[in-house]
Amino acid sequence: MLDELLRRVSEYQPRLMKTDERFPEAAVLMPITRSEEPELVLTLRASGLSTHGGEVAFPGGRRDPEDPDLVFTALREAQEEIGLAPGLVEIIGPLSCLVSRHGIKVTPYVGLVPDFVDYQANDAEIAAVFNVPLSFFRQDPRETTHRIDYQGRSWYVPSYRWGEYQIWGLTAIMIVELINLLYDADIRMEQPPEMHHIVK
Repeated sequence: MLDELLRRVSEYQPRLMKTDERFPEAAVLMPITRSEEPELVLTLRASGLSTHGGEVAFPGGRRDPEDPDLVFTALREAQEEIGLAPGLVEIIGPLSCLVSRHGIKVTPYVGLVPDFVDYQANDAEIAAVFNVPLSFFRQDPRETTHRIDYQGRSWYVPSYRWGEYQIWGLTAIMIVELINLLYDADIRMEQPPEMHHIVK
């Protein structure tokens, strides 16, 4: 499974953003555990944060002027937020950039991490660190679907429930791209799913 993941992500050509606008840049790390049943590592952001407070997200954040590249940004933020040492991460490659609702261009980087890491959540930013098996998303077990209108188009984004956590928005879009890439899952966001309640 991990060999196939490595091959597919490293050979992948992410979608390029066609925009003339200059957006502030950010990067997130999509950590996947090196295990027989690989899992995604996610965080619950602290409720008091000014952006995305109380939401599930991948570790990451804004690019600092001194960051040499966005991979460095993703690794730096993961260390600051959850205590993940950059030396433990094997970066495989990027997925497609997205623009957040706050007007920030976000590039996700898929990386492999050891199966057992003693994550140290930065209490000022992160309320919890948790893992979800990749296979969970494969069957598209969405709880609801959110319609997001963006650049003149509507996107139908799944919202997942894992225990007490709701996984939706930009994070869910990144997960769908990854699951489609790994499993040929054909989860589509360009049209509403059948038999699902759409939330605006």
